[in-house]
Amino acid sequence: MHFTKYHGLGNDYLVIEPGDFSNPPDPAQIRKVCDRHYGAGSDGILLGPQPSEKADFGLRIYNPDGSMAEKSGNGLRIFSRYLWDQGLLKRQGESSQPFTVETPGGVVRSQVFDNGRMVRIEMGQASFDSQIIPVSGPRREVVDELISLEGTIYHYCAVSMGNPHCVLLCSEVSPAMATRLGPLVENEPRFPRRTNVQFLKVLDRENIEIEIWERGAGYTLASGSSSRAATAAAYRLGLVGERVTVHMPGGELSIEIAPELWITMTGPVEKVFEGQMEI
Repeated sequence: MHFTKYHGLGNDYLVIEPGDFSNPPDPAQIRKVCDRHYGAGSDGILLGPQPSEKADFGLRIYNPDGSMAEKSGNGLRIFSRYLWDQGLLKRQGESSQPFTVETPGGVVRSQVFDNGRMVRIEMGQASFDSQIIPVSGPRREVVDELISLEGTIYHYCAVSMGNPHCVLLCSEVSPAMATRLGPLVENEPRFPRRTNVQFLKVLDRENIEIEIWERGAGYTLASGSSSRAATAAAYRLGLVGERVTVHMPGGELSIEIAPELWITMTGPVEKVFEGQMEI
């Protein structure tokens, strides 16, 4: 199996062509490939490009536990960089023309800049609709609700960015908090498909800080989907404006919010190496 490894702010993925891997993949193989001791090591696998009737390219995204992810912001930025490196995009100097990618979580529009080092993606519309996310209970907007964790009450918003997120408002955030509480929220019964979790601290109207626990992956240094979800929640609560810098342990992403919660993300991607692995 041939793979190419990239990272977006420390969140790393392996891009594998569908012909080089079982399709659909065996979850046990995914777990082995992503294992950092017995495999190539990554936060997930990007299997593509896939054929698509709705977009220029198709993509399937797999978590390191073998489950499929609906959408990943960092994964889509990395996949966009891969398409650039493979010469599959129409170029305009050091940038690409806009192109579309279909994932199980919907179609996004992407553009590569700076010879592949920066990627801007129109990720779609955020939704707080409990039926779309989903969240159990009557249909509603899941905004500023309460959850009890280890005896402490937290305010949270649940939001879909094509995949489910739970954003907890915190006065302080830390890796220890995300590692301790993240699994509890991910598997909380009110989230029937489990959920990604963001621990959010609002710094000012233009800056937020988050720590991340990803569904199926665990503690993560950075996440595009989490950045968008946290920004959407802060915006919905009136705590930030339309342009926000998201600060994470792995680095920073720029988020823009248009009317009706349409969200665009811009951030860097770096290629790490290519390799072969026996599976």
